[in-house]
Amino acid sequence: MAFTGYGQTTVLKNNDATSPLHLLKPAYITPYGETKQADVKAVLDKVYHYLDTVTPYQLIAKPGGQAINNLANVNANSVFADGDFRLISYEWGVTYTGMLEAGAATGDSKFTDYTVNRLSYIGNAVAAFKTYLKTSPQSATPVKSVIAPEALDDAGSMAAAMIKAVKTGAVKADLRPIIDNYINYILTKQFRLADGTLARNRPHPNTLWLDDMYMSLPALVQMGTLTGDVKYFDEAVKQYQLFSKRMFNPERGLFMHGWVQHMDPHPQFHWARANGWAILTTIELLDALPEDHAGRAVLLEILKKHAAGLAQRQDATGLWHQLLDRNDSYLETSATAIYAYCFARAIDKGWLDAKAYGPAALLAWNAVSTRVNDKGQVEGTCVGTGMGFDPAFYYYRPVNNYAAHGYGPVLLAGAEIYRMLQQHPFIINDSAVQVPK
Repeated sequence: MAFTGYGQTTVLKNNDATSPLHLLKPAYITPYGETKQADVKAVLDKVYHYLDTVTPYQLIAKPGGQAINNLANVNANSVFADGDFRLISYEWGVTYTGMLEAGAATGDSKFTDYTVNRLSYIGNAVAAFKTYLKTSPQSATPVKSVIAPEALDDAGSMAAAMIKAVKTGAVKADLRPIIDNYINYILTKQFRLADGTLARNRPHPNTLWLDDMYMSLPALVQMGTLTGDVKYFDEAVKQYQLFSKRMFNPERGLFMHGWVQHMDPHPQFHWARANGWAILTTIELLDALPEDHAGRAVLLEILKKHAAGLAQRQDATGLWHQLLDRNDSYLETSATAIYAYCFARAIDKGWLDAKAYGPAALLAWNAVSTRVNDKGQVEGTCVGTGMGFDPAFYYYRPVNNYAAHGYGPVLLAGAEIYRMLQQHPFIINDSAVQVPK
C-alpha cells in the first residue's frame, strides 16, 4: 500500500491493521483450488496420445519385422511389434480398465477404442496361436501367459479388464474362452494356504502378498456380474476377509505389504502401492457386489478405516510417501493416483463423505497432474517391487517413466475426478477448498 502527497511516496507495510492477511496467496508447491474438468481432460488426452503411439497392436515376423496381416500364418517366429510397454500384463490390465473409465466419464470414444481394439486383437491372436500349437505344441508364443497362466499376476487384472470390455458390446473377438481360462486358474490352480487363502511360496513358504488381492478378486466379482453366479461374489468376499484379518492394521488404518506364516515377530511395512491395490480391490468389490450381498458391510467398514488411515498421511504436496508412515521416503505417483481414484469413486458412490475426502482427492489429482510430462509420460512411479523386510529395500526402489504401473492409475484418477467435479463441485471458502455435498 502506498500514500503519495507533497512529492513524496510512503510505502506502508502489510500488517494486521492495513491488510486482510488471511487472504495473502500462499506459496503452494502443488496447484491448489484450480481443478477444472478441461484441465483434467487435457491430462488424460496427453496420456492417451503417448500410449496410443507407443503400444502398437500388431504381430510381426522375426527376423525382418514384416507385419502378419493374416493371423492364420502365425508361428514360432511371430512376435508383437516393439513398443514401450507390453500389451499383456497386470499393469496393462489396469491401463485397459483406466481407458474404459476415461471413455465412460468424458464421453470421448478414443479411450474406449484403445482398449476394445487391443483386446480384440489379443483375443484373435490367442485363437490363432491355439490353432498353431495343436501341431507345434512345444513352440514358444507371445501369448503364453494367456494360454497357460502361471501366477495371479498373469490372470486377474487382464481378466477383469476383458470382462469390462466385453460389457461395452464393442469387442470383435470371442474373449470368453480366455476369461474362463483365467478364472479357472485363480480358482483351481493358484497355491493356497490350508484355510484356502490365495498365497505364494516366495520369498518364503506360505506367504501372502497384498498385491494379490487386486490380482484375483476384481476378476472374480466381474465374473459374477458376467454370469450371475453368486459363487464368484462369495469367494471374492471370503478371500478379502482372509487377507484382511492377517494384513490390515485397524489401529493404523493401513495394510502391511507381506505376511509370512510363522514369522514372529512380524515386521509391518506399509508400502504405498500395495495399499493402493488393497483399496482399489475394496472399490472394485463394492462396485460389483449386489446391493443385498452380506459382504458389503465388512467392505464398507474396512474402506472407511483404510481411507482415514491414508488421508492422515497425505503429504502437503498432495502425494503420498513410498512407505506411508515414513515421511523421509520418497513421494510416489502411482499410489497417489490410485488413492485419488478410490477417494473420488467412493465419494461419487456415496461410500465416503464428500466434505471429508473431496479436498484430499482433488489435491491428490492436482499433484498427479504435475507428474505427467509434456510427452504424456507419468513420472515418479516406483518400478515393480517384490517383498522386503527392511526399510532400505523400499526406500531405494528406482522410479522410472517406463514403469507401467503408473499409467492405468492416472487414467482411473483422471476419469473419476472428472466425474466428481460434475457431481460434487468444490468451492473456495476463506481460501480453502471445500466440497459442500
